[in-house]
Order: sequence, then C-alpha cells, then structure tokens
Amino acid sequence: MAARKRTSLCHWGAFEATIEDGRLVKAEPWARNGADPLMIGAWPELVYSETRVRRPAVREGFLKQCERSDGAGRGNEPFVEVDWETALDLVAGQLRRVHEEHGPEAVFGGSYGWSSAGRLHHARSQLRRFLSASGGFTDQVGNYSWGAAQAILPHVLGSYEAVAGAATAWSTVAEQAELVVAFGGLNPKNWNVTSGGAGRHGMAADVRAAAERGVRFVVVSPVADDIPPGVDATWIAPRPNTDTAIMLACAWWLVGNGAADQSFLARYCVGHERFEAYLRGETDGIAKTPAWAAAIADVPVAAIETLAEAIATRRTMLTAAWSLQRADHGEQPFWALIALAAIKGEIGLPGRGFSFGYGSINAVGGGARRGFVPSLPGLANPAGLAIPCARVVDMLERPGAVIPFDGGEVTYPDVKLVWWAGGSPFHHAQDLGRLAQAWARPEVVIVQEPWWTPTARRADIVLPATTSAERNDLGGSSQDPFVFAMKQLIAPLGHARNDRDILADIAQRLGFEGVFTEGLDEGAWLRRLWAGTEAKGRAAGIEVPSFEVFWERGHWEVPAPEAPEVLLGAFRADPEAAPLKTPSGRIELHSTRIASFGYADCPPVPSWLEPAEWLGASDAGGRLHLVTRQPRRRLHGQLAQTSAGRAHRLGGLEPVLLNPEDAAARGLTDGAPVRVVNARGATAAVLVVSEDVRPGVAVMATGAWYDPDPADPRLDRSGNPNTLTRDAGTSSLGQATSALTALVDVVGDEG
Repeated sequence: MAARKRTSLCHWGAFEATIEDGRLVKAEPWARNGADPLMIGAWPELVYSETRVRRPAVREGFLKQCERSDGAGRGNEPFVEVDWETALDLVAGQLRRVHEEHGPEAVFGGSYGWSSAGRLHHARSQLRRFLSASGGFTDQVGNYSWGAAQAILPHVLGSYEAVAGAATAWSTVAEQAELVVAFGGLNPKNWNVTSGGAGRHGMAADVRAAAERGVRFVVVSPVADDIPPGVDATWIAPRPNTDTAIMLACAWWLVGNGAADQSFLARYCVGHERFEAYLRGETDGIAKTPAWAAAIADVPVAAIETLAEAIATRRTMLTAAWSLQRADHGEQPFWALIALAAIKGEIGLPGRGFSFGYGSINAVGGGARRGFVPSLPGLANPAGLAIPCARVVDMLERPGAVIPFDGGEVTYPDVKLVWWAGGSPFHHAQDLGRLAQAWARPEVVIVQEPWWTPTARRADIVLPATTSAERNDLGGSSQDPFVFAMKQLIAPLGHARNDRDILADIAQRLGFEGVFTEGLDEGAWLRRLWAGTEAKGRAAGIEVPSFEVFWERGHWEVPAPEAPEVLLGAFRADPEAAPLKTPSGRIELHSTRIASFGYADCPPVPSWLEPAEWLGASDAGGRLHLVTRQPRRRLHGQLAQTSAGRAHRLGGLEPVLLNPEDAAARGLTDGAPVRVVNARGATAAVLVVSEDVRPGVAVMATGAWYDPDPADPRLDRSGNPNTLTRDAGTSSLGQATSALTALVDVVGDEG
C-alpha cells in the first residue's frame, strides 16, 4: 500500500504524518510551523511504545476483594488483564457504591493535566463532564502553571486574563520598546510547546527582531541559559525567590528620584499612596532601597540602581515568567511587577507596560486573534465542591480539615474514589513520597491512560485510552492563528478506546448516557463544536469555512486582528468607558478586599515576605536552592518514555547542574553520579558543572517518571526532582504550588 500523509496536531505543534500499511512511520513538523523536529519526530515511538496499556487491567489484590481493598498494594502488586465488559461493570459498580454510601463529594475527579491537544477528546474535560452528569464530584480549581497568579490578578486587575492569554504583541515590542526586562528569563526551550498545539513557532524570531531593532534586554534569573541565543542581554543572577525585592527596590528608586508617573497613578490606580508608604518604610520601618534588595538578592547594589535608572529613562516592557509565582508567597512578584509598571506609567501603551509568560510557552504575544478554537462544553457539578489544584495530598491526608482560600474556606472531603484521566499527579505534585503514602488512603483509584505512567502503575483499575493519533478531533490554541482538523491516523492499538466512548458505556450502565452524550457521536460532536466557531465568526464579521471545507483542507487560518493586541489598551484609552472589574474599576496597588481577609501571608500591598526555604535564611546551612524547570524535549512527563525525552541523560541519569564553586566545595567532578537530597527524600542524578548557574543553586529538569527504590522508598531512581520539592500552598489567598521554594544538597552516590 502506498504511503499517505496527513496533517495533525500535538502540544509540540502541527505535524505531517506518514502512514504506511496502517502504521504511523514518520512525523515531521508542518511546513509552516518551525517546531522542534526531534520532539515531533518522537510521535511514532510514543504511539508504539512498549509502555502502552494494551488491555483493561485490575490490580491483583483489588480484583480479589473488588472493593475497599488495601491501598498499600498500589504500585507494588501485579495487574490482571480483563475484558472490557468486566472492567466497565467493575467501574460502574464502584462509582454507584461510593455515591450511595458516601455521596458525590467522596469522588475526586479533578484529573488535572495537559491531556491531548484535541478539544473534543480532551480527557480531563470528558471526565469532568461525565462525573457532573453522574451526580457530582470533588473538582479542582486553579492550575500548577500559574495558580498563584490566577488568585491575585482578579484583585489587582479584575481578571486573570493577563496570565491566561492576553499579552501585548511582540510586533509592538519590537517597534516601540527600548528595554525588555525579563524576570525569570526568556528560555527558548519553553517556546517548543503550546497548550493545544500551534501552527506557528515564532517566539525566537520575534525576540530576535526586537534585539536587531536595538531593544535592550535585561534577564533576571539564576541561570544564564534563560537568555535566548543571539541576544546580547545583561544578566542579573539573584538568589531564587528574591525577584520581588528587586522589583520593589526599582519602584522605590523611581519614586525617590521623581521618575514616578503620578498622573498615571492618580487616574488609573488606587492605593498607590499606601504602596509608596510601604516602599518608604513608613509601615514597617524598612525602606525598600537598592541596598536593602541587594542584601536579600545577593546582587550588587549598582546592578539594581542601573536597572532602575534604565527602566526610568527608556520605553520599557516588564515581563515575568510563570515560574516566579510557583514559590512561597508566589502572588507577590506578579503584583509587584504590575506595581512597578504602574509607577513607570506605560501600562496600556503599545510595546510597553507589562505582560506575563513571554518566557514560559510558545505563542504568548504572537498577535493571533483569540477566541475561535472551540472547546467541549461542561456541565454544572451538582456537588459544588472544588479544592485548590495543588492541595491534593493535603486533601487525602486530612479529610474534614478546613483551609483558607481566596477570602473563603474549603473543607476537605473524605475521598473514597479517585478517578484520573489525561494527567499524572505523580508528575505535577510535590513531595512525591508524601503523595505515595496519601495515595493509599482512598478505597479505589481508577485511571484512564494510554501508557503505564507512574500514576497508572498506582491504580486499582486501568482503562486503556487512545492517543490523538487514533481518533478524529480538532485542535488549536487561542494564542495561535490556526485551527486544525485532526483526522484519525491509525486504528486504535490493542484494546484502547476513546475516553469519551469508555465513559459513555459506563454512563449507559448507570442510566445517564443521554445527559453525558446528548445523543451525539464523535462526528456530530465535531460538527457541533465547529458550529460554535462559525457562530463566533458571524458575530465578528469573519467568514469561517463550513465544517466540510475545514475538514477537507485540514486547517483554517484565523484572520489577524485589526490591530496588534495591547494589554489593557482599552482601559488606558478610557478608564471610565472600559473599567477593570476590580472594586474600584482601577488597578489596585492596595487591595481593600485582600486587607479584609486578614492574611498575614498575603498583605494588601505587594510586599517582600521571606520564603520558608531560601539561601538567605539563617538555617540554610550551606545548602543549595533547587530550581526545577521544564525539560527541553519533554512536556511535563510526556515523551519521557521515548529516546527524544531521554536524549539529555548522561549514563542513563538525569543531570543536575551546579556552579563550579559548589561542585568543588563538595569534592564532586563533572559527570559524577550523585544524589540530590533533603529531609523529604532523595533522587539519583549525574553532575553537570556549569558556569551558567549562579553559586548556591542546583538546577534539574522535571518530567522523569517517578521510580522509588523498593529497598529504600525515599530514594527515587528516575531523577524526578519533585521527590524533593515542598508541598505547601503559596499563601492563604492562592494555595498554589510552591515547588520552587526548596533547599537541597548534592552528595556523591556511593551506591
């Protein structure tokens, strides 16, 4: 049979698939894409991986008891393959039992994770819709990517759009800005991926165009490779978790040197007087001077003064990577960045002001018209209960406990059934040894998954799901100009089934199939989703092709907006006609609402608060600050089982990067096998000595599949740094992940 080609989509971008004799044999970046060919090329290996779940499987101990079995066996006992009818009957029976005996709150189905690029067969969306139709469940709110920002920004800007998708277009930065200050960096490896996939990978070209036009760059990060290649940037390397102090000192300098735009503050902001009082030290006796910040961040005073003067005298774009707010008090750096931009007075002007996430993901500021990628509609959750996304372990450990959250309270349910599809808590969660212990508490764990991930290996019932190569779908990103038809490339492997079809069969057994499916099959659902895009087109005066034309062409390029996006541009033009959705309608530099919450760990003005673990602490004791970051050729844990996802390993081990000073102080040499350790656990790694890392810092990529040693469960053999990261909320406001607040040591591996 002759080879045929089809265009499809994944989080690494659009790709051309070559199919021969019913097999996916090759994947290459779409001609207009610019995606990483190694990551795209891993798709055949990923689809046919030996780690695929081929048949429904039930943990041996659970199958014998069928309910309320000892959860301690999860991850240790073998699985028994069963037929689909047995598996579906077992799952339906468990869901019915838990609902009847404990109520819907006892079912935890937030199922956090990136899932696939497709919008219809998005596993998490399908599961949450199903569980809502079943009578309800405990959900998750927020996310691991920018959960603290999602909590603070509505109080400051009226919504969290500034981190969820809105950003000033890079084309205007190149044309209008003179200076870009990137807190957390602009690491090009992060531009490989887009949630939902993309047809354009243009971030590198956008940044290069700005640099070639003469825009100066300052990168504030403990790691030098956060500077894009070819960009002659000034590198400021602070202690991790101290960016807020630097921002506050720059704001103090602008105010103290008469460079604050008082007319902007008066018209567009509230609370600036109280914020300026905090900067001057009138509220706590500490002026937030460059010398004060330099001592905290361990950088030269002159570096902060020079940065502040540059911000004051040049047209400036301030940006922060998402990673900054994944730390103790993570709400503060994003609020402080907005406050610094407000004092500068350029918010809402083309190419200036602030934006978030330029260094975190592809397509931010790419200039696409947003809102034309459809998504699966959800259903109201009758249980009405959701926990902060990153508080899973706490919930499992402490049923009935009450925690503060964004001005209210959340009471943890007593979870009896966990159902996960399209994600892996044994990647996203922190302190994985603690999670492993808490994971034994529920009575039943159900996982829908194409591969035997660490989460699937710790389930009671595993249902084999298809990959996006094995079904029809459509996909794209709101920040990218393309929507793609994702035609099925190959038949499902083994006994894998689409998540939607699995759930529909269970719903049929429990009597709510009509509510879940609305009587629509895959094809009808795709047409319904596209009809929503056509309706948006009519409302906006944009011609959208019919579904048949779109499906035949394989993609649709959404017309560019009439003008490049400028974050808060409409508000700047007329704050009375386009007020923010804050209580004041203005940017809030002092929040009366937050003040009313009375949170000691989240004051009502952007503030420096000492992290729980950091290099400036009196008890740091010569330890290293662990910086965990996304790998170059994995997306979280995705691709970890492929040769591309392991290409950076040395001797089969994940690297840990140290400055030469820190390696020498420990008697360690480049290439030595080591263990990265703290009180929470240990993980195996190989040492890479690098001048690109500031002293006192250890850098590891996330995404290795958690693999504790049976003889010593505290030791992870895979090199997963989340064995070591701290599992505590950012604050009472956000309760988001604080993974980037962790101290460790690196020792030789004598084993």
